[in-house]
Amino acid sequence: MNMIQLHGRALRRATEVIVEVRSADLTRATPCAGWDLHELLAHCIGQNHGFADAVAGLDAPTSAFAPRPPAPGTWEVSAERVHAAFRAADPDRLVRLVEFGPEARFPVASALGFHLLDTVVHTWDVATSLELPFRPDDDLLVAVANAAWQVPTGAARERPGAAFGPVLAVVDADPWAATLAQLGRAALLLEA
Repeated sequence: MNMIQLHGRALRRATEVIVEVRSADLTRATPCAGWDLHELLAHCIGQNHGFADAVAGLDAPTSAFAPRPPAPGTWEVSAERVHAAFRAADPDRLVRLVEFGPEARFPVASALGFHLLDTVVHTWDVATSLELPFRPDDDLLVAVANAAWQVPTGAARERPGAAFGPVLAVVDADPWAATLAQLGRAALLLEA
């Protein structure tokens, strides 16, 4: 299965979890430090639109990635938009991702990997907030695990607003738990 297909599956799995969110859930805490579920969903929707703009070759300043209110249907629109942008893009073309630096440029294929990682991990964050189990399929897990070990570690992860927390000690040999720990998340709820 190619990365575009995995990305589509990750977005569908995210949608399956996100449609379970009710308005009363939006104030729930999440594994993302300082964010409740409303803030996390707003972040995810904003990221989808920002990546879509960047990958489509549009001007994608920092504001393109800004959080957007999670009104009904906004996740689905953003998910389809970002997936369509990746499907249409040349994987070798360079794309500017201002969230990594004002002039940071990466091949579209790398940006796809970044977005896939973000989508799968935030799906787990939402599921955990809702007290639902979530575990990616094996091929999604392999792709996310490979990307997780490429994320820089060190002091940058200890700063406020860091994308991922410091690496946690692995207390479980399970590959998903180890991947979450690599990204600073404790595997609180895993499917048996």
